[in-house]
Amino acid sequence: MYKILRNFLFLFDAELIHEFSVKFIKLFFNIPLTKTIIRRFFVVNHHSLEKKLFGLTFKNPVGLAAGFDKNADSYREFSNFGFGFIEIGTVTPLPQPGNPKKRIFRLVEDKSLINRLGFNNKGLEVITENLKKKRDIIIGANIGKNFFTENVDAHDDYLKCLTDLNDYVDYFAVNISSPNTKGLRDFHDKKLLKPLLEKLVNKNNEMRNSKPLLLKISPDINSQQLDAIIQLVLELKIDGVIATNTTISRDGIESKYKEETGGLSGMKLRDKSNLIISSLRKKLGADFPIIGVGGIMNAEDALKKIKCGADLVQLYTGFIYEGPSLIKRINNLLLDQELNKNYEK
Repeated sequence: MYKILRNFLFLFDAELIHEFSVKFIKLFFNIPLTKTIIRRFFVVNHHSLEKKLFGLTFKNPVGLAAGFDKNADSYREFSNFGFGFIEIGTVTPLPQPGNPKKRIFRLVEDKSLINRLGFNNKGLEVITENLKKKRDIIIGANIGKNFFTENVDAHDDYLKCLTDLNDYVDYFAVNISSPNTKGLRDFHDKKLLKPLLEKLVNKNNEMRNSKPLLLKISPDINSQQLDAIIQLVLELKIDGVIATNTTISRDGIESKYKEETGGLSGMKLRDKSNLIISSLRKKLGADFPIIGVGGIMNAEDALKKIKCGADLVQLYTGFIYEGPSLIKRINNLLLDQELNKNYEK
């Protein structure tokens, strides 16, 4: 059923359909009993799915990645589809429109997307207000800098987001890895990254109710950059790593849109993301928290990410292509794995 609906929706502009779908979902959940029915159909509740990381207990390991609910205006609705956590943003201190449209492209042959949105969001004031709504799901805030902020001053933007959102979210994801904001990926250089993270860690430690700080990294970094980041993460006691953001690589892409600039997500990102996750797990040890994202198009993809070393996983493109039933399929597969493991013991 969803595939028929998806094929129809894919006839229209991707960003327009995203906005329409979110508005429809919000209206849909205003219908009496809708929430109860949808949750009964999609939510998988079992204690074996719970994950405890950086002081938080996740009901299940499947999250919605940043970029879907940029302005924190629909996290309560999306929580009804069975997610264990939702990451809002990317949030910047001031509102910004992002890059010129058209800026999202569906690469259907490749089961992928290219986007060059550019941190379009309504800014801290609106997003903070939206986060005051009652909720029963873990919320992370993906934070970044405004496009006009020079890298030398970028720490001010990240610190502003950290302080203003502190009372309203459960963890922070420091985004240095989007390819759609000029100069942002320069922060993968240790000389730039260390002072930024030091300022964030120090500020976070000063706060009355400090929150876990995670770092979201690129899949396009080389082994030397990755080693330097790992060294910093351990030195500064960063709470976790999110691997990975979108890629600028176009290896193996067949779509006519392959020359479009922007970050590629979906199936063609999967292997690059998994390689980074495997390397992180090997070098950071068995207990360090890793969130895996990139190319999860079915339940087996999620399981592979976990076997590569991810503790939690996040969906974006797979959620668009497969719909909310993907969350249930992943959780059911992971539950079967856990129950079989316990049975074998």
